[in-house]
Amino acid sequence: MSLRIKAVVDKFVEELKEALDADIQDRIMKDREMQSYIQEREREVAEREAAWKADLSRREAEIARQEARLKMERDNLEKEKSVLMGTASNQDNQDGALEITVSGEKYRCLRFAKAKK
Repeated sequence: MSLRIKAVVDKFVEELKEALDADIQDRIMKDREMQSYIQEREREVAEREAAWKADLSRREAEIARQEARLKMERDNLEKEKSVLMGTASNQDNQDGALEITVSGEKYRCLRFAKAKK
């Protein structure tokens, strides 16, 4: 009888070891799957971050180009205004003439009249 009990106990221990080994293998597989999933997600996030940074860099470069173009246009506008409007300076002349310089040439105006609308 004790041999039968020993055989039953040995079988139970063997089945328990097999179940434990299967559980360990299952946990190892789940751990590998989780690590694989984490690596894949990290790769996806890194790709999105790289794409975002590239897009940001392109936008910053475009903004810099537009700012440079606007500055150049503003400078050109100021030059045009200077040429078109000339520079006027009221000279303390005895005749009270107004001197205007347009494109480097000086003009004197002795009489003034109101502009008509």
